[in-house]
Amino acid sequence: MMIIDRNDRTGRGPRGGLGGRGGGRGGEQVAPPSAAGIEGWFAGRLPDGWSTQPPEVVVDRDEVVVVVHLAAPDSGGDAAAVAEAEAGRTARFREDTREERMRVAREAEHRYGRVVSWGAQAGGTRTLFTTQSVPVMTRLRQPERLVLDTLVEAGVARSRSDALAWCVRTVGANAQEWLGELRESLEAVQRLREAGPAS
Repeated sequence: MMIIDRNDRTGRGPRGGLGGRGGGRGGEQVAPPSAAGIEGWFAGRLPDGWSTQPPEVVVDRDEVVVVVHLAAPDSGGDAAAVAEAEAGRTARFREDTREERMRVAREAEHRYGRVVSWGAQAGGTRTLFTTQSVPVMTRLRQPERLVLDTLVEAGVARSRSDALAWCVRTVGANAQEWLGELRESLEAVQRLREAGPAS
């Protein structure tokens, strides 16, 4: 079960002045600092006892999402009771660790130039406390716009923006293996660049 709670903001918002977003001359995109080794940094920086295993760290050019794995609560009963116990465990973690997470987020944002968002998983319940919604500007020709308009008219999406997000989610859900291979190839290229001779 996935829960998204947008009321817990530990990092700066999209206008927080971090690298990785527009801000260059003429609105050009400024590349964020390298995130190489970021999983290890979080694994070493998070306080002992927070997570039963290394945290999950997902990075793009705007945001770092860190999901901490909590010990599942001992709860009997039906599936609804178990889910409520797990939700309560993640809620307690959120409240008890808020100040420390803010400190870690500030350090990571300074180091990696991206907003940090948090989540926790207890048993089968994953709760995302904070996630960024980042606008992405694009230009579409009529055939692509007609696809979006069809989704809106059919009630699949509420707007062209919502329809575009739906398309991205659909591709992500149906092409995970290919996207994973593509990301691995990109990471290999990045490692070769970093290992190359200095200019």
